Amino acid sequence: MNPETFSFTLLGKDPSGARRGRFSTPHGVVETPIFMPVGTAAAMKAMTMEQLKDTGAQIMLSNTYHLQNQPGADLVEKMGGLHQFMGWDGPVLTDSGGFQVFSLPGKIVDDDGVTFQYQKNNEPFRLTPEISIQIQNQLGADIIMAFDECVEYPATYDYTKKSLKRTLDWAARCKKAHRKEGQALFGISQGALFEDLRKESILALVDIGFPGYAMGGLSVGEGIDNMKRVLEFTTPWIPEDKPRYVMGIGLPEDMFAAVERGVDMMDCIIPTKYARSATLFTNVGKLRVSNREFRSDKFPVDTNCQCYTCRTFSRAYLNHLFAGNEILGSILTSIHNVHFYLDLMRRIREAIEEKRFIAFRDEFLDLYTRRDKRQKGRRRKSQKG
Repeated sequence: MNPETFSFTLLGKDPSGARRGRFSTPHGVVETPIFMPVGTAAAMKAMTMEQLKDTGAQIMLSNTYHLQNQPGADLVEKMGGLHQFMGWDGPVLTDSGGFQVFSLPGKIVDDDGVTFQYQKNNEPFRLTPEISIQIQNQLGADIIMAFDECVEYPATYDYTKKSLKRTLDWAARCKKAHRKEGQALFGISQGALFEDLRKESILALVDIGFPGYAMGGLSVGEGIDNMKRVLEFTTPWIPEDKPRYVMGIGLPEDMFAAVERGVDMMDCIIPTKYARSATLFTNVGKLRVSNREFRSDKFPVDTNCQCYTCRTFSRAYLNHLFAGNEILGSILTSIHNVHFYLDLMRRIREAIEEKRFIAFRDEFLDLYTRRDKRQKGRRRKSQKG
């Protein structure tokens, strides 16, 4: 029987700092560290929910901004909530919409909230912490996020400090506005690349009190080295008995870096976005299956992969689908990429349990980067010649 409330258990740690945990929600249990596939508008791009489940997905993410724009939280609530509406019976996390709103041109930000125009119909809309929480309460996800201001990169110290005060005020207002039992409301840390502001952010959020803590404002162009640095001085301030979520990261090298620094949850659109352009993730690196070199390739995408696509089809067939602009191409590549990500996380969890995370990381990344290194070497040779 599924629990009625959210809970997190830290099961163990690797010497590197990587964590093995588990959280329970009203719609099921999730093993961590975990990658969460993104179905922004209550739909996975080019995948059914049954196909998503077959990839091994434990939890998926949808977005408040897009769902309020279309079809609207009132309708989703009327249809029985997000799970029933989209036919997914596992856990769901909804983002607050903050990242999407603050990336819009012409927005007006003040201490009470944000005024902007929806892209679909150009109608003005006012989003405040209270309205964001109300929408997420109506949607009915298992985990919901506080409304925050995501500052652009690069950002000045003075603006980031001013913005952080606003985000912390909004976090307290979100907690006060939260009404739906069974939903876990996570706080979001901001502070850009500034160590003292990140510390201030986490300590203030912990003082407010949330069942989980996210790190926002990353994956906005700061690069992997800056991301590592922020995680290194931020995660130690998050209580060990609470899940740690870094928002919007999704390349394998980013995932390893986050897990090594104590992160439990992450999400990104990359697996399905890359799939729709015929770019596939494999144990030996990325490959673009629409390239001519794969036109008569009889091998599966990845010989070590057990997804439906790799068990059934060749690279040549996928090449044919993209050459003919067949929808099936995006479906099969999306199935593979999502499965690859989730299977990689499964292997990471096993490595943490066996206290060999660093060895696994090094083995994986050595093989994963060889193809790119070879291609770069060929390009350098051709340029010299």
